[in-house]
Amino acid sequence: MAPWRVLYGAVLIVAALAAVPPPEAHAQPAADFVPVTDAVLQDPAPADWLMWRRTLDAWGYSPLDQIDRDNVGDLRMVWSRALHPGSQQGTPLVYDGVLYMPNPRDTIQALDAATGDLLWEYRRPRPDDLHEHVYTALGEANRNIAIYGRLLIGTSADGYAYAVDAATGRLAWETRIVDYTRHPAHQTSGPIIAGGKVVSGRGCLPAGGPHACVITAHDAETGAELWRRPLIPAPGEPGDETWGDVPYEERTHVGAWMVPSYDPELNIVYVGTSVSSPAPKFMLGGADKTHLYHNSTLALDADTGEIAWYYQHLNDHWDLDHPFERILLDTAVAPDPGIVSWINPRLRPGEVRKVVTGIPGKTGVVYTLDRETGEFLWATPTVAQNVVSHIDGATGAVSENAELVFTREGQEVLVCPAFVTGGKDWEAGAYSPLTGLMYFPLRNTCARMMADSEQPLYALAKRDQIAPGTDQVGAVHAISAETGETVWTYEQRAGTTSLVATGGGLVFGGDGNGRFRAHDQENGDVLWEINLGSMVTGFPITYAAGGRQYVVASTGWSMSSTDNLRLTPELRPGTGNNIFVFALARSSQGGQE
Repeated sequence: MAPWRVLYGAVLIVAALAAVPPPEAHAQPAADFVPVTDAVLQDPAPADWLMWRRTLDAWGYSPLDQIDRDNVGDLRMVWSRALHPGSQQGTPLVYDGVLYMPNPRDTIQALDAATGDLLWEYRRPRPDDLHEHVYTALGEANRNIAIYGRLLIGTSADGYAYAVDAATGRLAWETRIVDYTRHPAHQTSGPIIAGGKVVSGRGCLPAGGPHACVITAHDAETGAELWRRPLIPAPGEPGDETWGDVPYEERTHVGAWMVPSYDPELNIVYVGTSVSSPAPKFMLGGADKTHLYHNSTLALDADTGEIAWYYQHLNDHWDLDHPFERILLDTAVAPDPGIVSWINPRLRPGEVRKVVTGIPGKTGVVYTLDRETGEFLWATPTVAQNVVSHIDGATGAVSENAELVFTREGQEVLVCPAFVTGGKDWEAGAYSPLTGLMYFPLRNTCARMMADSEQPLYALAKRDQIAPGTDQVGAVHAISAETGETVWTYEQRAGTTSLVATGGGLVFGGDGNGRFRAHDQENGDVLWEINLGSMVTGFPITYAAGGRQYVVASTGWSMSSTDNLRLTPELRPGTGNNIFVFALARSSQGGQE
């Protein structure tokens, strides 16, 4: 089999054995487990971290403040644990003193949150031929799981949604979403719970046509499928015309491979989508076509999956995906015209709006939309970018840089940011209500790209480089959600990774060179740092157990961090999969909720 064909497949097998605690495990008695309700998910206890970004609005913020700017220098490692092999990008969940860690290769561990002792492990059987159908890195990553009732719920590389009992680790239900033999997909990210529904997206591979390019909802208690939202219009459906004369089976790769957000009041799920394949649109029906719904924000009715509204951020020719976190805020909207590039002229500055905001794509452009209607409010670049030349403030219509749009085979252009890692990738930012600032891990990258139909997946060849004017690959930008002002910027040689903000006035985050650090939310100063030896690839969190606040980092391997390291050849971090947990020295602890 040609090596590139590995990228075009997936697998499916009826799988999953009941988990049995190992001899040293001491599983929580099932009778003591308090079920997690929608009310709990909508207002989690400060001590807990119940979903990917802790809350349904994707803030990545915890109100815990025992660790603060004054004492963060007293952090000490209190426990660590090796994780299973594979591409490690996990987010721990913490509920009632138990930490649930999604490991690579569809394994979940339940650990005592105070000690790291193993309570139980569920290891989902994987088909022997999985590597023949799913590109290895995309078949290994397991970025998050969800919790509802007494169940932990995930999506697996073999094309299933599944649930295990949170107290015992035993399989409760499984439901096939895609048939890997016909419609391969990769499920690197898990679901969010929206009103008792398990809502998940996936990346879909070209070999499977459009059929795996779907967002699905399942009943959290039973696993029954409730709705299925295709991301590529079929003939006769709204948006069909945006693909021109491209046959339906050749419309591929519009995925939703990151975790949605959810507004319970509006009952709307917000999700971002990725680029189509091949990326140069002259190879896919014409550069003048918009190919819905690629690189868009979709607002979906949580009960039906119907599209309430959509906004397309970019007609993408360069694999600059837009599937990342959508931050939901109620905020005054007053973009500063001296700073912000594109503003809706109908805005009344200072008016409080319900918005969906952040940096949803690899271009590094911050977009703010009205989350009730999808109306464009404002947008502005952050890192070096040359693909978006203009956005019409009145309509939100995006104009791409015509000089960079591929029109023929072999054409070469300099594109900023670079594809694969972009100005931003799947590593998540955070929002703090203490400052009104959004914090994002960004990259200063560009690439020489060439349209090449012989290249796998995207039909793009590339040579990466650091953006002109700097020798720093990584950055953290702190951006006002109200005005669009970049309040502070921290730059460094290594690429930065996911962030978490806390009630102690801190932003914790890591990088591809193994450093994990705490920034001051107000000015970006580094107040504490440790070398963990391997690339920090997991999503950091903070939680409390027994009156003590803990901070979690995890290390391993990811394609994006490895890609960034090609730009910094002097850096040589390890790739060991481990979880590291920190707390204050006992003598430094203050009051704790």
